[in-house]
Amino acid sequence: MNTNKDYISLKEKTARAIYSVTPFTLLDYPNNTACILWFAGCNMRCVYCYNPDIVLGKGKIDFNEVIHFLQKRKNLLDGVVFSGGECTLHKNLEFYLTEIKHMGFAVKIDTNGSSPKVIEKLVHKKLIDYIALDFKSTNYKFEKITQSRLFNCFEETLRILNNAATPFEIRTTIHSDLLLEKDLQNMINYLERSSTKAHTLFSNL
Repeated sequence: MNTNKDYISLKEKTARAIYSVTPFTLLDYPNNTACILWFAGCNMRCVYCYNPDIVLGKGKIDFNEVIHFLQKRKNLLDGVVFSGGECTLHKNLEFYLTEIKHMGFAVKIDTNGSSPKVIEKLVHKKLIDYIALDFKSTNYKFEKITQSRLFNCFEETLRILNNAATPFEIRTTIHSDLLLEKDLQNMINYLERSSTKAHTLFSNL
């Protein structure tokens, strides 16, 4: 009989999934002071990626270190941003969110939309307070830009968010060699057809 079952379970949940922590930001969570947890790994290989070390790297920080950090920031921070990489790939994400929510922090997730079932579950359980969904391109250029075939997953995530109460924004990175003016117009038209309720944010690379 394994008498260390609970210990092993906790050890697995607090394994190193986080590449680094930005201790303070006023820009990444609208109307909130926050820190950013950068999760290692991603299932896309965007050709303009500005976080290759995180996308291709491995976690360096375990969750217990994050909790210790947040305990000292309770009166300084309003929220915690889960970013990456792609945080929805990590199997213990629900555990992380639950623990941080119990500490009284609001939670924002940055996602490429590739894990709709995960997003749907977390939204249903009210573990996310705000979501930023990356819109890489319409299907026409999606594979070229992301080196993946995950556009259908993005579409399903957008559908879920359109039908949920959780506030969200849609954002994109404009690379002049990849997204032309006509591409941006196609993206706007796509969102209008999708009846999105999101605020759309275009950020320049």
